[in-house]
Amino acid sequence: MLSVEAALSTESLVVNDLIRGFTAASTFPASGSRALDVRLARSREDIQAAQRLRYTIFAGEMGARLHNRIPGLDHDRLDRYCQHLIVRNTLGHVVGCTRILTTEAAQRAGGFYSQTEFDLAPVLALPGQFMEIGRTCVHADYRNGATISALWSGLAAFIAGQKIDYLIGCASIPLGEDGGSEARALYAELARRCLVSEPLRVKPHLPLPRYDGIAQSRFVVPPLLKAYLRLGAQIGGEPCLDPDFNVADVFILLSTQQIERRYARHFLDRDQ
Repeated sequence: MLSVEAALSTESLVVNDLIRGFTAASTFPASGSRALDVRLARSREDIQAAQRLRYTIFAGEMGARLHNRIPGLDHDRLDRYCQHLIVRNTLGHVVGCTRILTTEAAQRAGGFYSQTEFDLAPVLALPGQFMEIGRTCVHADYRNGATISALWSGLAAFIAGQKIDYLIGCASIPLGEDGGSEARALYAELARRCLVSEPLRVKPHLPLPRYDGIAQSRFVVPPLLKAYLRLGAQIGGEPCLDPDFNVADVFILLSTQQIERRYARHFLDRDQ
C-alpha cells in the first residue's frame, strides 16, 4: 500500500534541467478579462494543488471511487514519476491539469497507467519515445476552448522539447443511463472512422460488456477525446470498463508526426 510519505514525494521535482528547459506560450486569453498561464509543476505545493483539483472533479463531480490516503487529494503511485502540467488563472488558482509519464519514467515506475487497463505490447513495440498523459481535468468554470488550448500548447512544448514520437493515454466515455449503450454506440462510431490497423490493436483487461439492447443513435463525444481526435489520434481497440470511475476507457494513440496540419502549426509551431 502506498504510504503517505511516498504519495507526497515525487522524483519529477529533481528533473530540474527538464523543468528549466520547458518553454510554452505561457499566457492565453480566456473568457472575459481572464488569462491563463501554463507550466510544469515546480514544487510539491504545485503538485498538491493539481491533486486537489483532481479530487474535486473526480470524487466530487463524477463520484469516482478513489483509493487515496490523503484527504482531499487524488494521488496514486505514478504521481511521483510524472511531470505535472498545470494551468492557472490570474489569481494563481489551478483551473486545469494533466500529468505526463515518459518512456524512461514509466520504466522506473513499472509501466504506464494504460498498461493497467490494456495489453499494450503491439504499440510499445513501435520504435521511438512515448509520452502518456492522464488524470486530465478542468475546473467547471473554465471548460472552454482557451483552457484546452492552454493544456495542448503546454503538451506540444513538451513533445517538441523531449522529441516525443507517440502520445498515448486513456480517454473516458460515459456508459449511459443503462450502463453501456452510450459507450457502445460512441465506440462503434469511433471504430468506423478512427481505429488503428489490426497489428496495433490493444486488448482490454476488463472489456466493456456487450450491449444487447436498442442501440443509441445520439451521443456526445467528451471534450478531451474530441481534442485527441482533432489532432489526428486513433482509437486502439475495444474499450475497457473502469468501475472506479464508472466509465469506459478507450486507448488513444497519436503519432506526433501525423498531427493534423492545421493543428500542428497552431500547437507545435511546425510548418507542414
